[in-house]
Amino acid sequence: MKLSPLSVPYRVLERGGSLLVAAAFVLFSGGSILDGVAGSLTLVGLLGLGALALVGYEVAYYQRYEYELTADTFDIHSGVFARRDREIPLRRIQNVDISRNVVQRVLGIAAVDFETAGGSDTEASLRFVSFQEAKRLQREVPRMKRGTAEAEAEPEPATGLFALSQRELTLVGLLSFDFRVPGLLALLLSGSIPVVSPLLPRPGAFPIAALLVVLVVGVFLFSWAAGAVAAVVNYYDFHLVRAGDELQYERGLLQRYDGSIPFDKVQTLTVEDTPLKRYFGYATLLIETAGYAPGQSSGGGRGSEAAVPLAERDRVFELANAIDAFGDPDLRRPPKRVRRRYVVRYLLVVGALVGLLFGADAVVGPLPFPWYAPAVLVLVIPPAAHLKWAHRGYWLGSDHVVTRNGVLKRQTKVVPYDRIQTVIDTRTLFQRRWNLATVTVDTAGSLSLTGGDAAAVDVDDAVADDLRAELDERLRTALAARRRARSSQRASTAEGGDETGPDDEAGRGTEDGRESGEFVWGEAFDDGESTADPARQSPTEVAHDDERDGDGVTGTDDVADQRDERDGGDGSDSDGAGAGDERPAGNGASAGTESTDDPNEARNRDGTT
Repeated sequence: MKLSPLSVPYRVLERGGSLLVAAAFVLFSGGSILDGVAGSLTLVGLLGLGALALVGYEVAYYQRYEYELTADTFDIHSGVFARRDREIPLRRIQNVDISRNVVQRVLGIAAVDFETAGGSDTEASLRFVSFQEAKRLQREVPRMKRGTAEAEAEPEPATGLFALSQRELTLVGLLSFDFRVPGLLALLLSGSIPVVSPLLPRPGAFPIAALLVVLVVGVFLFSWAAGAVAAVVNYYDFHLVRAGDELQYERGLLQRYDGSIPFDKVQTLTVEDTPLKRYFGYATLLIETAGYAPGQSSGGGRGSEAAVPLAERDRVFELANAIDAFGDPDLRRPPKRVRRRYVVRYLLVVGALVGLLFGADAVVGPLPFPWYAPAVLVLVIPPAAHLKWAHRGYWLGSDHVVTRNGVLKRQTKVVPYDRIQTVIDTRTLFQRRWNLATVTVDTAGSLSLTGGDAAAVDVDDAVADDLRAELDERLRTALAARRRARSSQRASTAEGGDETGPDDEAGRGTEDGRESGEFVWGEAFDDGESTADPARQSPTEVAHDDERDGDGVTGTDDVADQRDERDGGDGSDSDGAGAGDERPAGNGASAGTESTDDPNEARNRDGTT
């Protein structure tokens, strides 16, 4: 297959813009080579040669770029000066995302990105194909991953889950705030940019206090307006549907995004809200996937994709349960003595700030406001400590662990037990003084690298020991149940398929056994089923059986094995605390858990940072 012929003029215009910018820079730089008529003719000649070279290169790129979707791989043959042939196994392709800007929509072309599990960068990109071809690839790749017979069948009808109304879109904009704007304005107002410096008011032109008030109000309003515009442009005409074993979304005004979220790669569901959203009864639903968050490569950068940008809170929880049923969590809060700890912490912060301002007032000179002004914050410390305590909690359901943290940005995280990588028990110096601990549930999701895991924070130390052991036991039970479900699916598939002998059944490849039957959380497309009783297997044995299947999909078990390889290639974690560790854990820690007093040390040993 070839790229769209319209990709040639579009890529020429897209890349030609850089040539014009370079020419404008040379023209206005005042170089002597451009003096007189000869200089102008030289510039025109150079631009002409550059344009011809660019057109020639893009035509050659189009002629030498081919791709093919086979039964097992997606093949790309490209290169103008150096040929490059790539074969991407279909089982490794996690997402097929489509993006189109305004010009591309007019031309009827689209960019297609192929994301693979375990990678933060795009594995392959098609720049550009027709929109119909892009939709075909997005539809065919996941179906062919499940087997040839199913790929030839008619696609399942999509079920609408959520569509953002105009009222909700307006609320998304009103409740958005771009935190990048204050930093940008600080750079502009610092005088570091020569073009902006003459426009800034001279010192002494206005009272400092009035200038500070105007500056703060202006930054806030501008940041709010920028966030509102960005949110409306980003989530315009947002809708989410369920098609087979994946969620499909489409959104965007200027840049239109069309992507998918596979169910078998979902690691964590997050319900997020802010004080304003809570006041009006709204929330946001985020979905975090294994190693890659849909929309991340296309500018999301958040590490997770907003499956529901904004909706009523009850509706958000209803949609979250439709994706993966976890029920109605009854969260258990930390012990009440934690509130005193938060009060002490906030008092120390206010005292340090007052001391700093007192020193500045004594050394530098009188400040425009009293140095003891921050002391007024003492009045809000008790309610702030209570709110921090009230918005924390955890809950163990039959199949999920749920945690909640945060006041200004409260996040309720839902993690299936069979997605747990490691359970980390951390106890800082200050926590030990209060007999407290934090239990973190580490997953294979992209936010795990930045500390965005679900965590039961500041629980009693005895409760933390029990919680860590219980999570480990439930992880083993969930993995065993998943194994039995797959064995049952394989057996039903074998009974309804071609007659084969025992040897043929034992050695059957993935063509017969991929994802037949009902969807199961954490399902990895594998074959070569182990004959061992899954109920008696440890998480390590289950994970290693999945790895021997050679499915290449970086799910929960595969990421754990990849960590093992990085730690020495012997199939065990360097600290003996991986989610699939068979060895007895020391200090009362059960297999699949990690206990440490230093959270950074725990992260480093676990290999996640």
